[in-house]
Amino acid sequence: MEASKRDFNILNSINYPTDLRKLKVEQLPQLCRELRADILKELSVNPGHLASSLGAVELTVALHYVYNTPDDRLVWDVGHQAYGHKILTGRKDRFCTNRKLHGLMPFPSPLESEYDSFVCGHASNSISAALGMAVADKKTGHNERRVVAIIGDGAMSGGLAFEGLNNVSTTPNDMLIVLNDNNMSIDRSVGGMKQALLKLNTNETYNRIRFKASRWLNSKGYLNDDRRKGIIRLNNALKSAISHQQNIFEGLNIRYFGPFDGHNVTELVRILRQLKDMKGPKLLHLHTVKGHGYAPAEADPTVWHQPGRFDIDTEERLITDETDTPPKFQTVFGETLLELAKTNPRIVGVTPAMPTGCSMNIMMKAMPDRVFDVGIAEGHAVTFAAGMAKEGLTPFCNIYSSFAQRAYDNIIHDVAILRLNVVLCLDRAGLVGEDGATHHGAFDIAALRSVPNLTIASPMDEHELRNLMYTAQQEGMGPFVIRYPRGRGVLVDWRNELQTVKVGTGRRLKTGAGVAVMSVGPVGNAVAKAIAAVEQLLPGLNVAHYDMRFIKPLDKDLLAEAAATCGELITVEDGVRAGGFGSAVLEWLSDHGCAVRVTRLGLPDNFIEHGTADELRHIAGIDADAIADAINRAAARLGTE
Repeated sequence: MEASKRDFNILNSINYPTDLRKLKVEQLPQLCRELRADILKELSVNPGHLASSLGAVELTVALHYVYNTPDDRLVWDVGHQAYGHKILTGRKDRFCTNRKLHGLMPFPSPLESEYDSFVCGHASNSISAALGMAVADKKTGHNERRVVAIIGDGAMSGGLAFEGLNNVSTTPNDMLIVLNDNNMSIDRSVGGMKQALLKLNTNETYNRIRFKASRWLNSKGYLNDDRRKGIIRLNNALKSAISHQQNIFEGLNIRYFGPFDGHNVTELVRILRQLKDMKGPKLLHLHTVKGHGYAPAEADPTVWHQPGRFDIDTEERLITDETDTPPKFQTVFGETLLELAKTNPRIVGVTPAMPTGCSMNIMMKAMPDRVFDVGIAEGHAVTFAAGMAKEGLTPFCNIYSSFAQRAYDNIIHDVAILRLNVVLCLDRAGLVGEDGATHHGAFDIAALRSVPNLTIASPMDEHELRNLMYTAQQEGMGPFVIRYPRGRGVLVDWRNELQTVKVGTGRRLKTGAGVAVMSVGPVGNAVAKAIAAVEQLLPGLNVAHYDMRFIKPLDKDLLAEAAATCGELITVEDGVRAGGFGSAVLEWLSDHGCAVRVTRLGLPDNFIEHGTADELRHIAGIDADAIADAINRAAARLGTE
């Protein structure tokens, strides 16, 4: 299977889409084979989002072949499927740096290339953004520019996609929506939209005849805008009556074409050429296979969505031995949730399309009737959980921290005001690594700590996560936020006996005087390491360490103790400094008249790029070395006063 780049006879000749458009249509299938082989070769050693990009190869080639990019706008949704797009748009030689520090960005972004029309790290925004572009083009005289939104069936379940469709149907535009339907997001697609798409089966011959008829009517002057809308409505009604099926898109007066085979590149070129100059909004429905062209990715697209390193020829993922390593925080969450659910019949699980990513699939497998995958719909997930909590259930709603940003109003309006017992578990809090700025869980502390009625906590290790989950599911707790990071914890023996944690209490991990470090969450492990290193070099120094555990409410007793015994306080968090945990400490000290110097360590006031988590923690100044430097500076100040 593995191919040398020397074998890429066509791909080697293409640096930009202008080169692609010089090819004959008959050469495109070979180009697709070479492009797919190149993606496999690169991702086998430099991991990334594999299966989605393999499934979109033919679509990518056809779009750049037919449309005059970058002047014509291709708006990708999510960006998991855009590796072929990157390779064809001037980044082929740098693709080996994809997702690496200072290398290519993990998702398309206009900050990187003029071929990337919009930022696309989160799902469901493509239709709205593309419509905005299409309207702007008409207003600014770019009437010949075409705009295409490429969205998957999983992203189509998002509320923003429905809002965009609603606006597309009533706003004058000529945009094309390409629905890349592979019955997947990361896990299997769910919900009514999935069922509707499964039932859609519009005849290709019918579409071709209808298109030719519309062109003839238009050429004779019979098809002005008012008549077109009337004919479309009549056409849709007749077709629904004859076929006994409803089409949600044509119900919105968006012309529907499909479904077609998304892996027949020459046919895609023919269809796109037909649709390119058609007036009014239209949707092209394509059936594709996630992981197409690579057997293991086709067989298990969830695992091969982002498989890590693998051997192309043996088709085996290169997994390291994890026998004596601490588990991932998400695994501890999933196992503990099932453990709690077995003894508490009120517990249910809610996830917006991430059952595998957050390990809620563990409970889903054991108790399928008590776990709800609501699709890519974070706002709905929170309000749905709130409704269940209102009627006596205890939902654990697990959302990645960066995606929870999309549910901010729901958290405030639907959960906090009524003080409902929703346990909001924010996975991937803090720096997530190679997925970059769109995915770092940087803002949850600053965004949520001002909201009344919320309890916000972050565990330092796996035992603390389990204890916080055990505490949160007890009656009367109200809204309870637990944030924890991507990756592994620190405890191999992680199954402790569950204990209730008193809300608003931290832990004094180490007594000291002069300098005290207050941390929240797993970054406390780096603090412990830094303190040990500093005290080994400076034996006379005795640094206090407090794991505050709760951001809201703060442990006022520990704060008062630290302020009374230490002249220098250092706060450490893996969220933004502006308005974060350190700011909360400063506010409390100010309110209580405590004159203590405070140094705040946390993420800076800028978006942090992609790279390994260790690299990014170093850049942000929250790794053990940076914490040790802060302790040394604080100790030096005390020594000169």
